[in-house]
Amino acid sequence: MTDPKAIQPSELDQLPDRDPEETAEWQASLDAVTEAAGPHRAAYLMRRTLERAEGAGIALPKLLETDYVNSIPTAAEPGVPGDEAMEQRITAWNRWNAAAMVTRGSKYGVGGHIATFASAAWLYETGFNHFFKGKEADGSGDQLYIQGHASPGIYARAFLDGRLNEAQLDNFRREAGGDGLPSYPHPRRLPWLWEFPTVSMGLGPLSAIYQARFNRYLTNRGIKDTAGSHVWAFLGDGEMDEPESTAALALAAREELDNLTFVINCNLQRLDGPVRANFKIVQELEAQFRGAGWNVIKTLWGTAWDELFQLDTTGALVRRLRQVPDAQIQTYQTRDAAYIRQDFFGADPALVELAKLLSDDKILECFHLSRGGHEARKVYAAYRAAVEHKGAPTVILAQTVKGHTLGEGFASKNANHQMKKLTVDEFKNMRDLLELPIKDSDFTDGVVPYGHPGADSPEVRYLQERRAALGGPAPARRVHPVAPLPAPAEKAFASFDKGSGSQNVATTMAFVRLVKDLVRDKETGKRWVPIVPDEARTFGMESLFPSLGIYSPKGQTYEPVDRDQLMYYKEAKNGQILNEGITEAGSMADFIAASTSYATHGETMIPFYIFYSMFGWQRTADQMWQLGDQLGRGFLVGATAGRTTLTGEGLQHADGHSPVIAATNPAALSYDPAFAYEVAAIVKDGLRRMYGEAAPGEDQNVFYYLTVYNEPMPQPAKPSVDGVDEGIVKGLYRFNTAESAGITPPANAPRIQLLGSGTAIHWALKAQQLLAEEWGVAADVWSATSWGELRRDALEADEALLRGEERVPFVRQALQGAEGPVLAVSDYMRQVPDQIAQWVEQDWSSLGADGFGLSDTREAARRHFGVDAESIVVAALAQLAKRGEVKATAVKEARAKYGL
Repeated sequence: MTDPKAIQPSELDQLPDRDPEETAEWQASLDAVTEAAGPHRAAYLMRRTLERAEGAGIALPKLLETDYVNSIPTAAEPGVPGDEAMEQRITAWNRWNAAAMVTRGSKYGVGGHIATFASAAWLYETGFNHFFKGKEADGSGDQLYIQGHASPGIYARAFLDGRLNEAQLDNFRREAGGDGLPSYPHPRRLPWLWEFPTVSMGLGPLSAIYQARFNRYLTNRGIKDTAGSHVWAFLGDGEMDEPESTAALALAAREELDNLTFVINCNLQRLDGPVRANFKIVQELEAQFRGAGWNVIKTLWGTAWDELFQLDTTGALVRRLRQVPDAQIQTYQTRDAAYIRQDFFGADPALVELAKLLSDDKILECFHLSRGGHEARKVYAAYRAAVEHKGAPTVILAQTVKGHTLGEGFASKNANHQMKKLTVDEFKNMRDLLELPIKDSDFTDGVVPYGHPGADSPEVRYLQERRAALGGPAPARRVHPVAPLPAPAEKAFASFDKGSGSQNVATTMAFVRLVKDLVRDKETGKRWVPIVPDEARTFGMESLFPSLGIYSPKGQTYEPVDRDQLMYYKEAKNGQILNEGITEAGSMADFIAASTSYATHGETMIPFYIFYSMFGWQRTADQMWQLGDQLGRGFLVGATAGRTTLTGEGLQHADGHSPVIAATNPAALSYDPAFAYEVAAIVKDGLRRMYGEAAPGEDQNVFYYLTVYNEPMPQPAKPSVDGVDEGIVKGLYRFNTAESAGITPPANAPRIQLLGSGTAIHWALKAQQLLAEEWGVAADVWSATSWGELRRDALEADEALLRGEERVPFVRQALQGAEGPVLAVSDYMRQVPDQIAQWVEQDWSSLGADGFGLSDTREAARRHFGVDAESIVVAALAQLAKRGEVKATAVKEARAKYGL
């Protein structure tokens, strides 16, 4: 076998070596160091050389992992500019009250988390004291994504600041009385404090990236200068296992989002035990983030370790720290000095000698207490480096001890996530450790007291002065008073009222055409934010590319291949369209940022996100809940909707259930319009309600979900009868009667009411003709634009009845006096129309596309599911036969006639 040392570099590298002799000299130097000083010294020199090259801007692959030490050496740490002793006392009060609040609440069995904030307290306190800008600062202030399980610490700080009182703390996780505190950050439940819901793990980091990106979007489009805003996301190391947590790391680096910092609390524990028992989560995350292009800062060890590192003249300590798995680090946290001497230092003769220089107290101080995330000086240095870094986002990997300061019963114990209270003795030990002036006599009847130094104490004054200097309280959510947006010109909506004549038009195309008209509006056009996950051409939106532009912070650095075409692919720094590539989750994060801009930035934006309906609620329903929690407003558009409408695509693309999932979300107004004029009427009303003058009692903090179809069909004119517009918005109106459809039924003909939504109304209209012409039955056809809104109205009527108020549900009002039974049909599972069955006084039956989708033509699929016109006729005859209004044999004859 050939000796690798004998192979010239040019034989190993496709690139030519212009100076093989110089290359050989470098290699020989490395070999010499390895032989003389050992491989560890050689590795050290190589790392330092690579770091020097990276710092000099030399294009080299990045070093993905560094030693298991702090990125910022002690000598390079800036001093903390505030009063460290004062900040220590403030943090002590907050630690105490966070633990007291959860413990006091445990008697109600409502739960809570103590250990997370105990480990992360300095990560938050340092930010609140020196970095996090409030809403009165320049721009919009900072955006803070607080780790959900750390919420007790945030409440404790708000209590110290005077924003919360003891009664509210005592109502932690008990909200029914009206003055309680939600368990986690929930803007809908505590809208003056929380901005971003984060406890659905993984959504916080994903949303933070797109929020930082949306901030840049607003600036580049000239809507608002957000240069003064920084996005901070506080995350757990266990949370980083969620796929959403790391899904958009490359986007953040690619777009150079240096307005974004992740702070990952690496306490090495998840809910049931170690995050990486046999490995090292910090090193794994460092490689992952560095590989994605992020700036990485490790803040692992406190000042007690400085002496150990100075004594480590051989590098044995650093090597050992890289070797020890995380679970063993946790074990050291709970063991005595003798165990640590034997297991950690005993693994290497050089470490045995080093340990002889250390007292037991020193060893315990290092391994039990001293972590970088527990020291304001270390955290401040990391934060300062993060906000000063340019050209890339930063992640801070801060090592902490879960349950820090809570006592030996909590620190690093696998079960500490589930431990909800401390005993009185444990609180007294904690009091002594934190040096708080709380007397034994304050524990009345064994109840732990809250602690507060007084509203005019030096601690509170200092806290408030620091926050005033940074722009006011944080976290805080503010809805700035803004004038309602003016309604777009009526012409944009009215143009759909006359129908499409002989032209077939899909409702997807109708919606896109409507948006094209609305974005031209001089007053509100610039506020539209079109969002699409790489399906713009599928939905016929490519015509918007050249007029609106696709947002890119780099602009367009190339000549597009279709530049000579009218609808060419145009990217622009001030582009309006967010074309996200194949990521529904990323598109939803875009939507959430845009839909809440009215509060975050005081700038009202009108997002619409259009997607394959199958890949919306099914794939990203968790984010729809996040959207509702965050009080977002805008239009979600499920295109190519329905189970049978998208020909040939099959099961994975056949949506038969999104309205069912949408109906579970209280903030979602779900519509299934059949015609273009219905689409226009719904969008018009949505703009009024969310962005204009809402009616008294109407909640503006809602979002609309519209399903639109890709099947080209004749678009009729809006019926010129009273109540159509009201019916479209409320969910039901009579589209025609047998007589107005030009059908002359026989005298005393049996009659039935056909309710259809979306594309299904076309099958109902065909069935109307067949019933009249072939079976002598008169059918009236109704357009059910929203089964969900009909149900919501009926539920409200039921609730009013319990209060002693008489209210008739709208669906009952609309159908009052309608003759015959009711047969409902949609391109979704029967559960969708059946939502309203209990409030319909007439005999009820329904048809729907239940089961799995399949690939075939529209006609074959509809016959398969039994929702086509002929199936509707048979179902209608069956209903009438039950009532004795047609012969029972008619049902059998119809089945045979239509081949069912």
